[in-house]
Amino acid sequence: MFTFAPTGGQSRAELHADLLEAAKALTEGEPDGIANMANLAALIWQFLPDLNWAGFYRMVGGELVLGPFIGKPACIRIALGSGVCGTAAATATTQLVPDVHAFPGHIACDAASRSELVVPVIRDGAVIAVIDLDSPSPDRFDEDDARGIEALATAIAARI
Repeated sequence: MFTFAPTGGQSRAELHADLLEAAKALTEGEPDGIANMANLAALIWQFLPDLNWAGFYRMVGGELVLGPFIGKPACIRIALGSGVCGTAAATATTQLVPDVHAFPGHIACDAASRSELVVPVIRDGAVIAVIDLDSPSPDRFDEDDARGIEALATAIAARI
């Protein structure tokens, strides 16, 4: 049984540091990438407040395919360059979107989403997945969130 939880009263940077340590401990020694993604989606959901979706899209056959997540049912396949996730995957860059309605080509899987953070997971120079976080609050994510999820993506790249 795992008892990872945020301690409360932390800055965003401290919260992400604790999330990273918990993620490393949770996935250490587990070779199944899908199991690790499922646990990581749950861990992110537990640590980060004000989310309505947290999970993974995996790169499969040149497109993003839905992976483990927590939230409402989502789009199953996303073309590279399409929406926030497809843009992150196509450019291999983090997408920090304060207002999804202002993002050209945004794909609205959940109409309640107002802001989004998508971070590519890169292994051996190639995007293998993206971590996708949605919030019902505008401007929910900041640079501390982006850096924290980028550190998480780097740490877990070999484990998913």
